[in-house]
Amino acid sequence: MAYYIINIGSNLGDRRLNLSRAMRAVGMEFGDFEMSHAVESAPFGFESAHKFLNLSMLFQSDLEPQEVLERLQKIERAISPDSHRNPDGSYRDRLIDIDMIAVDDRVIDTPTLKVPHPGLPERRFFLTPLMEIAPQWKHPVSGLTARQMLALLPPEPSPADEEDEK
Repeated sequence: MAYYIINIGSNLGDRRLNLSRAMRAVGMEFGDFEMSHAVESAPFGFESAHKFLNLSMLFQSDLEPQEVLERLQKIERAISPDSHRNPDGSYRDRLIDIDMIAVDDRVIDTPTLKVPHPGLPERRFFLTPLMEIAPQWKHPVSGLTARQMLALLPPEPSPADEEDEK
């Protein structure tokens, strides 16, 4: 049995309903789970007027990580068959996005799965919910907790700073 940590995000439509549908499907597929509060954030890696809501879930499974990934992708496609990337590979708005963040303290590097998620250390919307549901978890390469990784990030701009830039 391994502990899986995933992040679910949505920035289109009824974001809370999209997250709820994904959480319900994950629960039906994998059983009991812990979940964080949802955090709101600006899109990462692309421009959009639509903010994201993200949350983390933690559950156990005796399935191999590739099988868990395939089941998560099936859940994602059932909620929205649209790709979350443009034809050029850049990100775009999406109803739902499910990312595998961690599997226990394992490091996995295959063409289809990289765990811990390569973007984890620089994505506040991954780290904040992760810190809530798994405060003792440590990145198996850096040895840092989510709280320690968050402390290394530059401060978020305040709403007043964002207005000044316009």
